[in-house]
Amino acid sequence: MVLLIVFLGLAATAAAAPLLASWLGRAAGWPLAGAFAALTAIAATQVPDVLAGRPTEFAWAWIPSVDAAFRLRLDGIGLLFTMLVLGIGALIMAYCARYFAPESSQSRFYTLMGIFAVAMLGLVLADDLLLLFVFWELTSICSFFLIGGAGDKAVRPAMRALVLTAGGGLALLAAVALVSVHAGTTRLSAILADLSWAGDGWVGPAVALLVIIAATTKSAQVPFHFWLPGAMAASTPVSAYLHAAAMVKAGIYLLMRFTPAFHDLVMWNAILVTAGLATAIYGALLAFRQNDLKSLAAYSTVSQLGYLVAIIGVGTEYALAAAAVHTLAHALFKATLFMMVGVIDHQAGTRDLRRLGGLRAAMPVSAVVTGVAALSTAGIPPLLGFYSKEKIFAGFVDAGGPAWAGPVFGVLAVVAAVLTFGYSARFWFGVFGGPLSERTDVREASAAYLLSPAVTGTAGVVLGFGVATLAPYASRVVADAGFPGHEVDIHLVPTGLTIDVVMSLVAIALGIALHLGRGRVDAVLDRVRAPFTGDGVFDRLLDGSIRAGHGTGGLTRTFSPAAHLPAAIVLLGALAVAALWGGTPVAPPMDGLTRPSDWLVVACVAVGVLAAAVVTSRIAAVVLLGVVGALMGIWFLLLGAVDVALTQLVVEVLTVVVMVLVLRRLPLRFHPTGVARRGLAAVLALGAGALTAVGTLALTNRRELSAVSEWLMTNSYEETGGVNVVNTILVDFRALDTLGEVTVVGLAALGIVALLDTTRLTGIPPSEFSLGTGPEENVDDNAIVVRTVARIMAPAIVLLSLYMLFRGHNDHGGGFIGALVAGAGLALAHVAAANPRKSPIRALPYVPIIAGGLMIALVTGLLGYLDGGFLRPLHLDVGSLHLSSAVVFDVGVYLIVVGAVIAALHRMSIAPLLERDTMAHTPKEERPPDDEDEDTESPMVAATSGGRDAEEGEL
Repeated sequence: MVLLIVFLGLAATAAAAPLLASWLGRAAGWPLAGAFAALTAIAATQVPDVLAGRPTEFAWAWIPSVDAAFRLRLDGIGLLFTMLVLGIGALIMAYCARYFAPESSQSRFYTLMGIFAVAMLGLVLADDLLLLFVFWELTSICSFFLIGGAGDKAVRPAMRALVLTAGGGLALLAAVALVSVHAGTTRLSAILADLSWAGDGWVGPAVALLVIIAATTKSAQVPFHFWLPGAMAASTPVSAYLHAAAMVKAGIYLLMRFTPAFHDLVMWNAILVTAGLATAIYGALLAFRQNDLKSLAAYSTVSQLGYLVAIIGVGTEYALAAAAVHTLAHALFKATLFMMVGVIDHQAGTRDLRRLGGLRAAMPVSAVVTGVAALSTAGIPPLLGFYSKEKIFAGFVDAGGPAWAGPVFGVLAVVAAVLTFGYSARFWFGVFGGPLSERTDVREASAAYLLSPAVTGTAGVVLGFGVATLAPYASRVVADAGFPGHEVDIHLVPTGLTIDVVMSLVAIALGIALHLGRGRVDAVLDRVRAPFTGDGVFDRLLDGSIRAGHGTGGLTRTFSPAAHLPAAIVLLGALAVAALWGGTPVAPPMDGLTRPSDWLVVACVAVGVLAAAVVTSRIAAVVLLGVVGALMGIWFLLLGAVDVALTQLVVEVLTVVVMVLVLRRLPLRFHPTGVARRGLAAVLALGAGALTAVGTLALTNRRELSAVSEWLMTNSYEETGGVNVVNTILVDFRALDTLGEVTVVGLAALGIVALLDTTRLTGIPPSEFSLGTGPEENVDDNAIVVRTVARIMAPAIVLLSLYMLFRGHNDHGGGFIGALVAGAGLALAHVAAANPRKSPIRALPYVPIIAGGLMIALVTGLLGYLDGGFLRPLHLDVGSLHLSSAVVFDVGVYLIVVGAVIAALHRMSIAPLLERDTMAHTPKEERPPDDEDEDTESPMVAATSGGRDAEEGEL
């Protein structure tokens, strides 16, 4: 339960962040930091068990049928990254309490940072591949919002970060799918314990490549490195957390986690070592050229991540131990440097090295804290960064493989270390060395401001002196990375003049020489210009893809449905029939199933369809289509599908009502078309009908019940307590599908509201349709019969709908059918109103109804966890009465559909009134010209008032 407490505690902290920020402003960082620190202490209680090889686990069944669960697992690798996520997170939150302006609340920032931390913690603790992927993508989304929240200048960098990391996420998704299918489980620890799937031909190399793509995009390796420096548009606390403990560390974690499966795969080793060393050197060169402190630190991270990727790629136990120690060292000195960048920028008013210098006297504490972090970055003893880098050197030398591999890797690692020393020295001396450049009023930051970077900097010193205490942790990481039983010795004082010590001394000596000759080096680097940049290539590719999309869409871009329907129906229909049928002979239908009544319905449907195709009146076409729909409902009823028939009939009623509301803004008749177009439409219609007939014969002519159907018919009552199999399928067996479908219905209703509230639709209210003042045009008097009937029938229909709702589990009906019946009653009450403003449904709050229905469905689904899973029905017998939570779920479905019907009726009829109100309150000089007003007049009104011919009117 410890893992669940830590995870839920962090989630609760994130949820409380906006409230704390609204109360305390920027000072909300202090209680948030306290919560992070407390959770760090709770997680630390598991250290003895983890080091003893007893991982802490938690599992909550999610989809038991496919062995998917909310599984958390804390082992050596997870412990390392958990401490970073929580510990560094606590210090960053405390830093934020003094970084932002006193009057700012930063509610959005604290909330996103909390969610960011939750996503990262979930990622490193996830013991289920599906869960890991969800948190992996959540880190990308959070970083996008955190980067993009810095203003307009951050929009493009945020987009680059999202596109690249989300693209890597797609690779990870493919890897998850491959591993899950071939391993037969999504449990990560089980997958890595039994690696038989990795030896299944091409599967192992394919998964390895996909994991590499995901990790290298996330950890900003060449050629994907450019998004990380661009992300520096975000605020400094975001950069510090992202670089030290989150986001980019996710790629390092993923590589460590999958090392047991691929550490002896040559492709894995070659790609990671090559990409890592190339990134380490290239990133260091770019860092050496930067004048902006934040950019320098960002490219420094790119270089250090390259070190980590390369040493993980070596794959030996010593290399993995070095990677673990350097991950910790990098988190400490990188967090310190980034936080000090914020301090320097705040106190000096700039972070441009060309305007800084000589601040060691004015900011002595800052100089010491920054110096400690820079020395650790450069690998100077006795700081932790020295020992981690020394062990990295040793890991490269002992890489194995061809005889040349170790020396070559070692030389390249030394080159990267020399450049690292150079940019570290440039960082410190550019700010604190030399004479005071411009500012004379710079003062030291407050103790509270310096607290967090001082803690991380001091930790690098303390752990440097006590580096031997890290040996058990490194050994545990090595064991969890595929080398159980290995003890890794890391000594404070080298045992002699070993090759790694010599490499360290050489790197330090050459680094000093590089710093002393930095003027000549800068001159050389200034003359070297790359022919392109990663940002430029990405932007050109992105813009080119958008242009290509516009061009491709332009080939078929039209507002005419007729241009799309033939291709969609005929072509895709033909392909579907051909693919699904595959030439299989059509089985003859069973004897005795065709009755004369069937042919009578077929004949009536054919007549209705033909009439709808030839009439010129829009209203007649709608009525005929409604007749055809009603005939189809009768046919369903004759076939015994009572629930389907009820649904069909009520849907037809509501469809006709809504279409009539729309017809008020269309001409009375269809515009005339030529013979050729009518002929082509007839051919396409007949072709679509023929394809449908062939597909029906091919796919549904075998009348026997399938095994699934037989099981449902036999076991429905025993499993659900319901007699109506159709309803039990919808609310018991396939409740998750139903929830998704009704959620779409609710969103569609809200979309109608948004569309009609934000667009200008022409039309006038029905009360102004009258042609004169005679009794036959008196709308109020002539509608009295309809209104009288509606007063009686509308409430009765709504009551009937409730009866249909609650009987659905045991008889024909259910939430969806009941809601449609209620919609018919509401539609009757609505159309009976002489003016839409006086409609009785106008006062019904459709948005709360939809939201309430969705909430009821979700809460009912969550209650299913009491019996083992989401949306699992709960049952209770009260005497002879059987109660099921599926009925409550059906209530949620009922409310969502009813709300959607109300939204459609209300907005379809009120939109013209809103348009007229808007025009009435618009100054005359801002209104459209008279000719535009004439064009937007309702064609139906123009036709009926003796104006232009209705057939000439166009919408």
